[in-house]
Amino acid sequence: MAYVIAQPCADVKDKSCIDECPVDCIYEGGRALYIHPEECVDCGACEPVCPVEAIYFEDDVPASLGDHRASNAAFFAEIGSPGGASALGALPHDSALVASLPLAVAS
Repeated sequence: MAYVIAQPCADVKDKSCIDECPVDCIYEGGRALYIHPEECVDCGACEPVCPVEAIYFEDDVPASLGDHRASNAAFFAEIGSPGGASALGALPHDSALVASLPLAVAS
């Protein structure tokens, strides 16, 4: 089982989780962050540092947030398993679910 970053991360991208990830499996999309399901070692280091509480075990994402398990898989369908996020840097695309979310308004 892998972790998933859900909707509360959209347009926030705090990146505290990236700093905590020991295996470099958290990738940056245009509007959100994504955890690679095959690269994640399920250590859980990312979950407690997320300031918007957007990180869940893949089977525990609240249904009210949408199917972020499928959304996450769709994001990686295009890039495969590159073996680490830092080598790629920020990617210009997002999953269809994240791309369809209304833009967050800065306060």
